[in-house]
Amino acid sequence: MPVNDCIPVPTFHTMDDKHTLSPQGEKPSRSEAEAAVRTLIKWAGDDPDREGLLDTPNRVIRSYEEFFAGYSSDPSEILSRSFEETDGYDEMVLLKNISFESHCEHHIVPILGVAHVAYVPESRVVGISKLARIVEAYGKRLQIQERLTSQIANVIFDVLHPKGVAVVVEAQHQCMTTRGVHKAGVAMETSCMLGCFRDDPGQRSEFLQAIGRR
Repeated sequence: MPVNDCIPVPTFHTMDDKHTLSPQGEKPSRSEAEAAVRTLIKWAGDDPDREGLLDTPNRVIRSYEEFFAGYSSDPSEILSRSFEETDGYDEMVLLKNISFESHCEHHIVPILGVAHVAYVPESRVVGISKLARIVEAYGKRLQIQERLTSQIANVIFDVLHPKGVAVVVEAQHQCMTTRGVHKAGVAMETSCMLGCFRDDPGQRSEFLQAIGRR
């Protein structure tokens, strides 16, 4: 698998890590959001007032609260509690096969995949659940996979100041399998290598072998 260096991503100022709302305006009310769902149901050709659809707008909004919960999470805060009592441990820390669910920002349909996240500590480590929570915090937003991969790597690198960070994400995009070209079983793979994983071929090779890549 070819491994490319990633590019640091800019800060996005929609409902972001600082819990701020978009500068374009305040968040719509729940009733406004439900009315928008009713409009889409009508546009699709159905009747939002028929029995089976009466509660659909409410259910859709509740599902959106779950799908996009990442906008209310602060990834930097998730990593803020770290530990320095490592007895000098300075080898790779790797969490493999972190499943995630995200949504394509172009069609708002699911992206389903796994992430492999590794870092080599300088002096601080975090609980492994924090790595999974970082993937979820960025995954539960409107995303493209390239940005998701970079965001995960960059926040770990910026907050923990490790010797290096490596992230590989593999996912299937429903915008490609259920619409458009309709190609099922196709997976997209992206990677981001920072620090020693970028500069040291041996360290990069150790990571890729550990996750089953050449």
